This record gives sequence, structure tokens and C-alpha cells, in this order.
Amino acid sequence: MGRGRAKAKQTKVARQLKYTDHNIDYDRLREELGADSPRDEMHPTTASEQESEHAR
Repeated sequence: MGRGRAKAKQTKVARQLKYTDHNIDYDRLREELGADSPRDEMHPTTASEQESEHAR
């Protein structure tokens, strides 16, 4: 018993997430996540990638 309020709140939150128009600033998000930084800084090349580059 006593689950009525909790379920109503979950339903309300779910409905807000589903139907609310989310205006996402993708440029700002990209900056915060560091997606503009070069790939080499984030992921150094592996030995197999280096071999495939040398084979070309």
C-alpha cells in the first residue's frame, strides 16, 4: 500500500520526458564532451592500425 503517489509521480515524469520538446544545443554538448579534439589525442593508433597504414 502507499504506492499510489510514487506511481503517479513516475507516470508524470515519464509523460514529461516523452512529450516535452527538448531543445538540445548540440554544439555546446560537443564542446563539453570534447568531440572537436582530434582523434589522435583521444585514441592513439593501435599496432594493427599502424600496420594497415604502412601497407597502403
